[in-house]
Amino acid sequence: QVQLMESGGGLVQPGGSLRLSCAASGSLISIIYMSWYRQVPGKQREMVARIDTHGQANYADSAKGRFTISRGGAENTIETMWLQMNNLKPEDTAVYYCQGRARSMTYWGQGTQVTVSS
Repeated sequence: QVQLMESGGGLVQPGGSLRLSCAASGSLISIIYMSWYRQVPGKQREMVARIDTHGQANYADSAKGRFTISRGGAENTIETMWLQMNNLKPEDTAVYYCQGRARSMTYWGQGTQVTVSS
């Protein structure tokens, strides 16, 4: 089992920055990659960025150039994952979730609210 805990959400003005964190605990050796997803009411959850245990990152088009995903932990494990979000826009407003993917299991955090508004 893996437990995930997000933090760092909040209210920020357009153009501002936030850094989200996801702390992982439990059977970390089972995790292959971790991702940030976001969801607004009435819409499907969408992937924002993904990083594997070797640090290879992928981004949704909406995140490219503005968001940076990174990881921390021992070699080939992810103990902490961050999402640095710059130049935030009102359309980035959502609940952001941390996801951990193992071979046969998917784990989710409880989510953290990000609101971009003046």
